[in-house]
Amino acid sequence: MDLSYILNHLGEDRETYRGAVSPPIFQTSIFAFRDVASMRESFRDEFRRTTYTRGNNPTVEILRKKVAALEGSEDCLMFGSGAAAIAAAVIASVAAGDHVICVDKPYSWTRAVLRDLLARFGVTNTFIDGTDMANFEQALTPATKLIVLESPNSMTYEMQDLAAVARLARDRGIRTLCDNSYASPLNQSPIALGIDMVAHSATKYLNGHSDVVAGALCASEKIIREVFRGPYMTCGAVLSPHDAWLMIRGMRTLSIRMQRIAQTTRHVLHFLETHERIEKVYYPHATSNPQFGLAQEQMHGASGLLTIELRVDDVAGVERFCNALRRFLMTVSWGGYEALMFPVCAVAPAHAPIAGTGALPLSLVRLSIGLEEPDVLIADLAQALAAI
Repeated sequence: MDLSYILNHLGEDRETYRGAVSPPIFQTSIFAFRDVASMRESFRDEFRRTTYTRGNNPTVEILRKKVAALEGSEDCLMFGSGAAAIAAAVIASVAAGDHVICVDKPYSWTRAVLRDLLARFGVTNTFIDGTDMANFEQALTPATKLIVLESPNSMTYEMQDLAAVARLARDRGIRTLCDNSYASPLNQSPIALGIDMVAHSATKYLNGHSDVVAGALCASEKIIREVFRGPYMTCGAVLSPHDAWLMIRGMRTLSIRMQRIAQTTRHVLHFLETHERIEKVYYPHATSNPQFGLAQEQMHGASGLLTIELRVDDVAGVERFCNALRRFLMTVSWGGYEALMFPVCAVAPAHAPIAGTGALPLSLVRLSIGLEEPDVLIADLAQALAAI
């Protein structure tokens, strides 16, 4: 199935919608039945039938089909956020007494669901450096039921050898989950490498317009039905029909957005790597990356998220740089059409030491490259670096 068909046509039964080229928004919470028998039949499989939008909705279903096809999975569920998608996948995979292995420095709410929420219910966890396969093997216990990956992660972009982890887990009957938000389905295919479940913060590249918060979980129909019957229907963190429609619209341009973003990022990367005020650039496809070989082997292409470590003496220098930027909007999240930046120091006290007190130094600034002209972004970075 070709990419253009998935993005522009898959799941869109236009004859049913009176020939509408853009699918309608089924902005309804409930669906009516002509008799008791048909209502009873619908309750038998809410996963496939339209009974209540909390379970299934025609607009959301179109989006599910597209995202599943992009990831090469049998099925997909859409959530109200990426955090909800990851939490549902984890909760559906473990029970009291089970053990979970997770990579270091994951998305903060992935860490929270493992360390803070499930730990209260007897689920133990081990966080490891996932760049070394030996660490996975050493962390295994007889109770290990799930391995949570994030490759690359969303700040310093450590990767895991997905195929190797999948083999290790499959041989022991352990389920695997990978957050694929950074790469997008266009640049990495975890399921093809043997991973069981793939999650996305669909807020990022999949939507790409900074106007929808959404999450996606892709897997086999068996696993997706299991998630649907459990945390999906129980917790109710569903995506609204209107937001699904906005995402369908946003995904029409996914391919060309990712191509443009990658092209611009190459120019910006070259500028940053040679600037005297830059201590280090974190980017999977930078030749200076120790895992560059794995990135070339495992990923189909590059995206536009990178992190710079500024050569500064204190947090005030980071603040001068960030406050001087004009083309990069200072905000959380990433993956939109516009250039964005996130300073790590914003989550620390104003006078904290530059080394930080956690896993990351406060001299880090994450940049999300958008659809602007490369020369415009480079000029803005140059004047802000001069302001340090």
